[in-house]
Amino acid sequence: QVQPVESGGGLVQAGGSLRLSCATSRSIFCCNTMGWYRQAPGNQREFVASITAGGSTNYADSVKGRFTISRDNARNTAYLQMNSLKPEDTAVYYCAAALRFWGQGTQVTVSS
Repeated sequence: QVQPVESGGGLVQAGGSLRLSCATSRSIFCCNTMGWYRQAPGNQREFVASITAGGSTNYADSVKGRFTISRDNARNTAYLQMNSLKPEDTAVYYCAAALRFWGQGTQVTVSS
Protein backbone atom coordinates (compact mmCIF):
# COMPACT_ATOMS: atom_id res chain seq x y z
CA GLN A 1 0.00 0.00 0.00
CA VAL A 2 1.17 3.50 -0.81
CA GLN A 3 0.02 6.31 1.43
CA PRO A 4 -1.63 9.21 -0.37
CA VAL A 5 0.77 11.87 -1.62
CA GLU A 6 -0.49 15.37 -2.25
CA SER A 7 0.99 17.86 -4.69
CA GLY A 8 0.08 21.12 -6.38
CA GLY A 9 0.06 23.51 -3.47
CA GLY A 10 1.72 26.89 -3.59
CA LEU A 11 1.32 30.63 -3.32
CA VAL A 12 -1.38 32.35 -5.35
CA GLN A 13 -3.08 35.72 -5.33
CA ALA A 14 -6.68 36.11 -4.30
CA GLY A 15 -8.96 35.24 -7.20
CA GLY A 16 -6.47 32.78 -8.62
CA SER A 17 -6.63 29.03 -9.08
CA LEU A 18 -4.73 25.93 -8.06
CA ARG A 19 -5.22 22.24 -8.71
CA LEU A 20 -4.22 19.79 -6.04
CA SER A 21 -3.48 16.16 -6.80
CA CYS A 22 -3.56 13.13 -4.54
CA ALA A 23 -1.90 9.98 -5.81
CA THR A 24 -2.01 6.65 -4.04
CA SER A 25 -1.97 2.93 -4.66
CA ARG A 26 -4.76 1.12 -6.39
CA SER A 27 -5.54 -0.96 -3.33
CA ILE A 28 -6.24 2.18 -1.34
CA PHE A 29 -7.87 4.19 -4.09
CA CYS A 30 -10.11 1.81 -5.95
CA CYS A 31 -13.09 1.33 -3.74
CA ASN A 32 -12.79 4.14 -1.20
CA THR A 33 -14.19 7.60 -0.80
CA MET A 34 -11.46 10.16 -1.31
CA GLY A 35 -11.61 13.36 0.65
CA TRP A 36 -9.83 16.67 0.98
CA TYR A 37 -9.43 18.37 4.33
CA ARG A 38 -7.60 21.49 5.42
CA GLN A 39 -6.10 22.94 8.55
CA ALA A 40 -5.23 26.57 9.04
CA PRO A 41 -2.89 27.69 11.84
CA GLY A 42 -4.68 27.63 15.17
CA ASN A 43 -7.72 25.88 13.71
CA GLN A 44 -8.95 22.33 13.71
CA ARG A 45 -8.79 20.24 10.57
CA GLU A 46 -11.96 20.72 8.56
CA PHE A 47 -13.72 18.93 5.74
CA VAL A 48 -13.45 20.46 2.26
CA ALA A 49 -14.79 17.95 -0.26
CA SER A 50 -15.23 14.26 -0.89
CA ILE A 51 -15.97 11.92 -3.76
CA THR A 52 -17.18 8.34 -3.51
CA ALA A 53 -15.94 5.48 -5.62
CA GLY A 54 -19.10 5.92 -7.68
CA GLY A 55 -18.45 9.60 -8.26
CA SER A 56 -20.89 11.23 -5.85
CA THR A 57 -19.49 14.47 -4.46
CA ASN A 58 -19.97 16.51 -1.33
CA TYR A 59 -18.63 19.96 -0.45
CA ALA A 60 -18.28 22.21 2.54
CA ASP A 61 -20.52 25.24 2.22
CA SER A 62 -17.50 27.52 2.27
CA VAL A 63 -16.15 26.09 -1.01
CA LYS A 64 -19.31 25.25 -2.94
CA GLY A 65 -19.26 26.77 -6.40
CA ARG A 66 -15.52 27.45 -6.22
CA PHE A 67 -13.89 24.04 -5.69
CA THR A 68 -14.40 20.87 -7.70
CA ILE A 69 -13.31 17.42 -6.61
CA SER A 70 -12.74 14.67 -9.15
CA ARG A 71 -11.02 11.31 -9.47
CA ASP A 72 -9.20 9.47 -12.21
CA ASN A 73 -9.57 5.77 -11.52
CA ALA A 74 -7.03 4.83 -14.19
CA ARG A 75 -4.38 6.92 -12.47
CA ASN A 76 -5.44 6.24 -8.87
CA THR A 77 -5.47 9.97 -8.36
CA ALA A 78 -7.93 12.42 -6.88
CA TYR A 79 -7.95 16.12 -7.70
CA LEU A 80 -9.19 19.32 -6.14
CA GLN A 81 -9.62 22.20 -8.56
CA MET A 82 -9.73 25.41 -6.59
CA ASN A 83 -10.94 28.58 -8.28
CA SER A 84 -11.68 32.07 -7.01
CA LEU A 85 -9.34 31.49 -4.10
CA LYS A 86 -9.64 33.69 -1.02
CA PRO A 87 -7.11 34.47 1.72
CA GLU A 88 -9.26 32.43 4.11
CA ASP A 89 -8.55 29.35 1.98
CA THR A 90 -4.95 29.47 3.21
CA ALA A 91 -4.20 26.18 4.96
CA VAL A 92 -2.42 22.88 4.71
CA TYR A 93 -4.57 20.65 2.53
CA TYR A 94 -4.68 16.93 3.26
CA CYS A 95 -5.94 14.06 1.18
CA ALA A 96 -7.54 11.06 2.85
CA ALA A 97 -8.82 7.74 1.65
CA ALA A 98 -11.71 6.36 3.64
CA LEU A 99 -10.57 8.54 6.54
CA ARG A 100 -7.98 5.86 7.21
CA PHE A 101 -5.07 6.70 4.96
CA TRP A 102 -3.79 10.26 5.15
CA GLY A 103 -1.23 12.17 3.18
CA GLN A 104 1.35 14.54 4.61
CA GLY A 105 -0.37 17.63 3.30
CA THR A 106 0.44 20.41 0.88
CA GLN A 107 0.53 24.11 1.74
CA VAL A 108 -1.82 26.50 -0.01
CA THR A 109 -1.27 30.20 0.61
CA VAL A 110 -3.57 32.83 -0.85
CA SER A 111 -2.32 36.40 -0.67
CA SER A 112 -4.66 39.38 -0.62
